[in-house]
Amino acid sequence: MKHVVKGLGALIGSLFLFPTPIFAAGKNWAISCGNDCVETAFGPFKADGSFVQTFLNIGFGIAGGIAFLLILFGGLQIIMSGGNPEKLNEGREVVTAAIVGLLFVLFSVFILRFIGVDILQLPGLN
Repeated sequence: MKHVVKGLGALIGSLFLFPTPIFAAGKNWAISCGNDCVETAFGPFKADGSFVQTFLNIGFGIAGGIAFLLILFGGLQIIMSGGNPEKLNEGREVVTAAIVGLLFVLFSVFILRFIGVDILQLPGLN
């Protein structure tokens, strides 16, 4: 078992120490960026605000998914409590925290849109 762990450590270490040829080749592999985008370390991004909107949509989707899973977990804790008041309260706290977190995320969307669109009039957040 020690040899397997050492082999995996050497493999992972070599991946971080020696870059792959695609990164060593320079900019030939990158998509050329015009006047309407910005080249970053992650690749070219359009400079019209669509990156921010995509990032927010993905973040809010992940937050909603986590809240959904926490509500399911808390519900299972309530069902499996078997009459034990401590476990019943733990399940209620998990469900309550998930709902409060979800409401916090939803209200943050409204606040961001109010500040960004109505007050600062930023393009791309409509």
